Amino acid sequence: MIWGYNTSYLGLFFIVMIFSVVAQFRVNSTFKKYSKFANSRGLTGAEVARQMLNAAGISDVRIERVAGNLTDHYDPSHRVLRLSESVYSSQSVAALGVAAHETGHAIQHAEHYSFLWLRSAVVPLSNIGSNLSIPLVMIGLLINGHLSYYLILAGVLLFSLVVLFTLVTLPVEFDASRRALYTLENQSYLYDTELSGAKKVLTAAAMTYVAAAATAIVNLLRLFSLLSSRNRD
Repeated sequence: MIWGYNTSYLGLFFIVMIFSVVAQFRVNSTFKKYSKFANSRGLTGAEVARQMLNAAGISDVRIERVAGNLTDHYDPSHRVLRLSESVYSSQSVAALGVAAHETGHAIQHAEHYSFLWLRSAVVPLSNIGSNLSIPLVMIGLLINGHLSYYLILAGVLLFSLVVLFTLVTLPVEFDASRRALYTLENQSYLYDTELSGAKKVLTAAAMTYVAAAATAIVNLLRLFSLLSSRNRD
């Protein structure tokens, strides 16, 4: 055991960490690259988002500008589509890809997409798991006796909710990107190489969610290893 890790998991842990760093670098570099290419129709991210919402018959979703870079998101509780400064008024291929993706989430919400509903239901449970799982495990490691095992077990079960959230997020994000690319192509918002650029941006973004899920799974394996070790003790 090293730092609470079964040594058999160390190689997997470092591979996942490297994958996470690379995925984050790729999404930033790919977005930056295709932010330099304007779409031939001269549309902004906000304009494409509004047109997609109108085409889907959605009139009660506001579009707002939000500070930051790649801080774009759809807020289902307030029915607000928030686009970052680098997307809202930008005419870049990258901006249209991101705006269409986030609009895809708003359309999922309007259509009661099952995985989006499931993710929303899991969010509060995941937050509890994220806040309490590690403290419970740490307390369990600091004490002896049967209570130690059950505290670690509780931490493992709570962290499983975090893993569940990351896994449920994958189909939600993949579907939003699928909807985005389909609309960008079939409504002729982007053409040929422009569409290819938007696809690369969304693919790079998707890999960050895959990395998050992989990281959560490896950390869960670590916690199971701790639990198994304490059970043998």
